[in-house]
Amino acid sequence: MSVRALKHTRNLSFVVAGLLFAGVAIAQTPEERGLEIATMVQAQDDGFTDSESAMTMTLINRSGKKSTRRMRSRVLEVQGDGDKSMSIFDEPADVKGTASLTHSHATEADEQWLYLPALKRVKRISSKNKSGPFMGSEFAFEDISSQEVDKYTYKYIGDDEVDGVAVYKVEAIPAYKHSGYTRLVNWIDQEKLVALKVEYFDRKNSPLKTLTISDYQRYLDQFWRAGSMHMQNEQTGKSTILEWSDYKFKTGLTDKDFDSKALKRIR
Repeated sequence: MSVRALKHTRNLSFVVAGLLFAGVAIAQTPEERGLEIATMVQAQDDGFTDSESAMTMTLINRSGKKSTRRMRSRVLEVQGDGDKSMSIFDEPADVKGTASLTHSHATEADEQWLYLPALKRVKRISSKNKSGPFMGSEFAFEDISSQEVDKYTYKYIGDDEVDGVAVYKVEAIPAYKHSGYTRLVNWIDQEKLVALKVEYFDRKNSPLKTLTISDYQRYLDQFWRAGSMHMQNEQTGKSTILEWSDYKFKTGLTDKDFDSKALKRIR
């Protein structure tokens, strides 16, 4: 969210609070409440600037066989638009040097590239192929971009619990073209304002995947980051686990570090 938009949201909150104090009842529609929750989720993460972390990706087939990949992740916060992110694969040898780059956008189509060292070329991912699997995992290319508020329309479903934690249930419908999903249902921790679970529904509106997010830690006394994400494909029985460690913030990353031409220089 941009600084201007955030200030507008805060000012609006003060107006709403004043009206409530004055005894004026303000009824919210499920859509308004859903948007309000999504806006709060994004606002609480504003200001992290940039981050770096180590990642492990574990692919699990339907028979339980596992294969592991080790990666590095970099993220640059962009005020007024979606964030920029990069994933660099270090192990095993057959994927070493492979790197993905995402320029997320709030209302326009995301831009994504993949560097394939064997071919020594940068491949641009078509906006029509964002529902395809990311490096053979159960995460799609659209899953790894930053989830800007304007990418969806929302509907508050109600309150619920996940493992004893009070959550908001919010439905999100993609507002962008070529999504592989008709809708997502998010379980949002009411205190931390982070997602604990997400259900994905395919283009036929059938359950497709379930994402479980856990092991949150707080950094710089403000920013919550997950330690583990488990994406289960309900239709194929396959799953992928992403695990993060060694988070660092405000490391000095700039736009130059997220240029598509920089993918070939990654080491």
